[in-house]
Amino acid sequence: MRRSLLLSATLLVGPLAGLTATTAAATARTSTARPAVTATATSAARQITWPKVSGGFGQTPKITFPSGKAPTALGVKVLHKGNGPTTKKGDLLVANYLGQVWGGKVFDSSFSRHQLSGFGIGVGQVIAGWDKTLVGVHAGSRLLLVVPPVDGYGKNGNPQAGITGKDTLVFVVDVVASYSHSAEADVHAKVLRRSVGGISVSGALGGPPTIQVKKGTPTPSAPTTTLLARGSGKPLGAGLVVVQFAAASWGGVLAESTWAAGTPYAVNLGMKGSTSFVNGLEGIPVGSRVLIKLPKSSTSGGGPYAMVMDIVAQPSDPQR
Repeated sequence: MRRSLLLSATLLVGPLAGLTATTAAATARTSTARPAVTATATSAARQITWPKVSGGFGQTPKITFPSGKAPTALGVKVLHKGNGPTTKKGDLLVANYLGQVWGGKVFDSSFSRHQLSGFGIGVGQVIAGWDKTLVGVHAGSRLLLVVPPVDGYGKNGNPQAGITGKDTLVFVVDVVASYSHSAEADVHAKVLRRSVGGISVSGALGGPPTIQVKKGTPTPSAPTTTLLARGSGKPLGAGLVVVQFAAASWGGVLAESTWAAGTPYAVNLGMKGSTSFVNGLEGIPVGSRVLIKLPKSSTSGGGPYAMVMDIVAQPSDPQR
């Protein structure tokens, strides 16, 4: 999935082992994602002998494979059709999933981590097999995907995940929710302040902010979070959080913005062993706007940054 230039990889809540589109070829294949592929979309797909899946939506699935060779066609089968909103290209898709090599091992599972995943769909952030099948489906649906190498990791596979260039992959995906480019926090949030220690933030709530850093403002030595506007939603707890954010360098130059990119972002609070600055969001109500001061990165050398983050939602996990 797309990695934010500013947020540490530990903040990502997307597929960890087998889904990230990391090669130029994968990005090229997914940049013009097609509508969802059906189980009968091609003659080859019609010939798929589908694995059996136990468990219902929100339950950890178990896949039983038929005998014979793995399919070579991309296919998707609806195991349970939801009645929620339809996913669109560019949405942030929130899902639970299990990925398994055909007839082989499970290489990744958000179910086992008890952690929802969030990633842009249809825009080249994940493997082509996902971009081609998960646009145009209803939230609340459980899908079974068969993904041949050409729509997965190609001839090189993904050695880190134990996937070879000849492996057909199978996924069970529970589509929990999706959020479009227009997803916003609470436009009626109570504004508490518009400036903090030399940093001023302007712009209407719910839309992209303008961030100005006054010359001579001291640079932060550690991340700090300040509440700018208090939303009316529930306080954040551990789990996936959907956000919009914009970040400016200490010179006031916009460095990154989800509003400009056209897709919201997902971060995860309360990850075991994590010391991420986003954990400072816990307890802040959904719908709020915060200012986060980020020091210069010791790894990338970037920063410092002034980040304004709008808390859009904290979707509930059907497993819980």
